[in-house]
Amino acid sequence: MAVKIAAVVISYFLGNISPAIILGRMSGVDIRKEGSGNAGTTNVLRVLGKKAAAVTLVIDVAKGAVAVLLAMWLFGQDVAMVCGIAAFCGHIWPAAFKFKGGKGVATALGVIVATAPALGCAVLAFALVIIAATKRVSAGAVCAALVFPVAAAFYDKSLLAWAITLAVVVLVKHRQNIVRLAKGEEPKVGGF
Repeated sequence: MAVKIAAVVISYFLGNISPAIILGRMSGVDIRKEGSGNAGTTNVLRVLGKKAAAVTLVIDVAKGAVAVLLAMWLFGQDVAMVCGIAAFCGHIWPAAFKFKGGKGVATALGVIVATAPALGCAVLAFALVIIAATKRVSAGAVCAALVFPVAAAFYDKSLLAWAITLAVVVLVKHRQNIVRLAKGEEPKVGGF
């Protein structure tokens, strides 16, 4: 049991690794005080450019996937799902950065794809269609979060509670985006 708890704690701190904050500091800015104030890929794209955004996306996805895959290999799926949520929470509320991180979408993607690859790829494809149609990343994230628990229930009911947890947190973190989307005030992302 102690080893499993240690794995969860390690996963949380793995989630604390924030390329958005680190790259921002390397560029002389606090990404949490620029643009939207979010330490995530979309804000990095707007503030620091495409290369920094690509690095941020890859690392944020990878840390969620690594937490799950290592725990799956060592302990099995149940512990892996808990470790995935721990990494996800570590990204959003990182102790290393005064508990102010990103909104968790990329890390959640890593967690989902590592836990259930087919489900993860389907949700990602759906999100990309919404992003392409609306030119708003937040719209894709919100729609994917709404659809994910439903898809998980059909895919494997044992994943439902885990899927609801991830989805609810993503939706809560995007509540201001949802208001702006409803008002038609959410900014588009360049490059579309």
